[in-house]
Amino acid sequence: MLERTNIEAKLRAERGALPDTAALECLLKGVDIEFAPPSGDLASPDSPRVPNQFDFDSLDTSRIYHLDHIRKICIDYRLRFLDLKYFKPELPEEAQEEISKIEEEHHTELQGLKIVAPSRLFKLADKDDPLLFVPMGNQYFYLVHKWGDDLHPLRKILVWPFKNIVNLMLLIVLSSYLLTAIVPDGLFSKGGSNTEFWIIFFFVFKSLAAVVIYYGFAMGKNFNPAIWNSKYFNA
Repeated sequence: MLERTNIEAKLRAERGALPDTAALECLLKGVDIEFAPPSGDLASPDSPRVPNQFDFDSLDTSRIYHLDHIRKICIDYRLRFLDLKYFKPELPEEAQEEISKIEEEHHTELQGLKIVAPSRLFKLADKDDPLLFVPMGNQYFYLVHKWGDDLHPLRKILVWPFKNIVNLMLLIVLSSYLLTAIVPDGLFSKGGSNTEFWIIFFFVFKSLAAVVIYYGFAMGKNFNPAIWNSKYFNA
């Protein structure tokens, strides 16, 4: 029995070890993001909240990811990374509670929230492993909450052909070869030969390639690197 894929664990593995605290704080200080003073010096509860301002000492640094890590995971597993407004299902109660908790801890207002999830979750309600992020500046994102079921254990393999055209062509060639190999010898002539095998192979290859091309154009499909942050459903 194969275990389902925990996309947060895969994202953590892709990121690897975090830089030391001082280096990380330096990297996160973008021109449009500010850090709050140390916890003891935070403004009073009645003072205005600065959007996406974080108290660095209160951050769980294990939840911090760079855009490159998120992009790699989205491409490998054919996921989308889009603004929360494109996410059709309502956020679960625990995700809303986590947002409120972070806003209270950092005396801030989380804006620009983004979600990593399969394409269909931006069209249909479902429960497959969404990850909720908030931008921190300099292309770093903070993981606010993960909920739902893990991904299918074979998802990475199943979407591998859609990573690029080379992978897709390799799949078509391999499938054509296997289909040709199961054609009985002498089906189209009295005796089998290498020439007959390769003629059948090219016929099968062209047929499969035509079906794939037709499906791709008809359904408006594209490769993983082109859709991971696309807001259009048919991509």
